[in-house]
Amino acid sequence: MQKRVALLTSCIFLLAIAACAQTDKSKRPSPPANTQCKFTDGKTITVDYSSPRMKGRKIYGGLVPYGQVWRAGANEATTFVTDTDVMVGDKQVPSGSYTLFAIPNQDKWTLIVSKKTGEWGIPYPGEASDFTRTDMKASATPSAVENFTISFDQNGSTCALHMDWENTRASVDISEKK
Repeated sequence: MQKRVALLTSCIFLLAIAACAQTDKSKRPSPPANTQCKFTDGKTITVDYSSPRMKGRKIYGGLVPYGQVWRAGANEATTFVTDTDVMVGDKQVPSGSYTLFAIPNQDKWTLIVSKKTGEWGIPYPGEASDFTRTDMKASATPSAVENFTISFDQNGSTCALHMDWENTRASVDISEKK
């Protein structure tokens, strides 16, 4: 009898784990989002992230402290995948998969391209895992941005990566390395 109860308990536990694994991520408070930039030769940069909501909170200098590493999103780590060698700001990044982090400040940000991939968004794996760091320009948005958004603007052979949230836009140019 005890074996049957143990077996039944194990089955219920495994079914509960399977149900949780299949939960629709789009129903999360910070749902998944994706953006892509395509260069003129068809090569791409893809960023996958989770998009937290402002919900009346003070974001930069509050929820996201100035001068500290931030995971640039929520939930799983923000991924940056490029199928071509690129220049992120003035730093060369070879084709491959990376994780993005940022250090926000009022006047400028630092974008961190980390070699470590596949982790949850926090904790930051440390400088030893950094592939490179580059400056981002910080500017005010014309109006409040409720949902954290990463996007690209393409201008010729350059993709400008933007991170918008609250009343701040952080930007860096990314170009294909020829």
